[in-house]
Amino acid sequence: MKPGLFPLPALTALAALLAVASLPAQAIGRLADVTIVDRDTGTTLPVHYAKGEYWVAGRPGARYAITVRNRSGERVLAVPSVDGVNVLSGETAAWDQRGYVFSPYERYQITGWRKSDSQVAAFEFSSIANSYASRTGRPAHVGVIGVALFREQAPVPSPAVTPEPYSQSQSQRRDNSGGNGNSLGRLREEPVPHLPSPSAAPAAAAPAPSSEAESSARSMAADSVAKAAPMPSPKLGTAHGQRETSVVSHTTFTRLQDQPNEVISIRYDSRENLVASGVIREPLAQPHVPRAFPQSDNLSYVPDPR
Repeated sequence: MKPGLFPLPALTALAALLAVASLPAQAIGRLADVTIVDRDTGTTLPVHYAKGEYWVAGRPGARYAITVRNRSGERVLAVPSVDGVNVLSGETAAWDQRGYVFSPYERYQITGWRKSDSQVAAFEFSSIANSYASRTGRPAHVGVIGVALFREQAPVPSPAVTPEPYSQSQSQRRDNSGGNGNSLGRLREEPVPHLPSPSAAPAAAAPAPSSEAESSARSMAADSVAKAAPMPSPKLGTAHGQRETSVVSHTTFTRLQDQPNEVISIRYDSRENLVASGVIREPLAQPHVPRAFPQSDNLSYVPDPR
């Protein structure tokens, strides 16, 4: 082997490593893996990291799903939002609203705006004007998908009742009280811990009051949308698509804390717009370079028979 040259297998391995390193990520999250799936093609959309945010490229008219896979061995609550709207209730999204409860290591696809316990309206990439948020008067946060994740508070164990050893004095006390077990009755009459109201699919929480900070953030987002530079194609939003069957049940869930344990935010737009804004970097075409020995520089292998 000549000095300063790599054998062909080494070059191949190096090229493979560089290719893997340059691939965009697929899933985001620590408590749960969150991915965006194009339901028409079955493809998991690659996630690009740019400008301090995660991005995916959607296709106009394509149905999509938010896939969540619980990575922990305990239940978690996922409160999902699309374009700043809670996908279960239709309210302007807040952390302490209804969400989906995932069993340990469970995987589930959130495919649309929940209409009932048995139906959703499909998520579809569309123009901003046709997005559900814009059609309900809330265009300021179109173009972002969010999932707030909560861990569950461990249930409070019931107090154990240890019977006292039998004694003559105990027997006399029972006789004096009429033998009706009032002591045990008082234990059972103690107030039980308050349980939250049932939530959809399966868990929910009460709506959060709108805060001044939220209103300010909404105004700033609206200004940034208005001042955005022209793009090669219309920006994407999420439409209120056709009704589909999606059956869920209800359960209870007590959050470990008021603040989410993790918040995942994924921006989206068309591929053309993401390329134009520098989020997706297209590979540069290598210019042709004349070579002194073009035939000798090419590696030759066994040709196919004629």
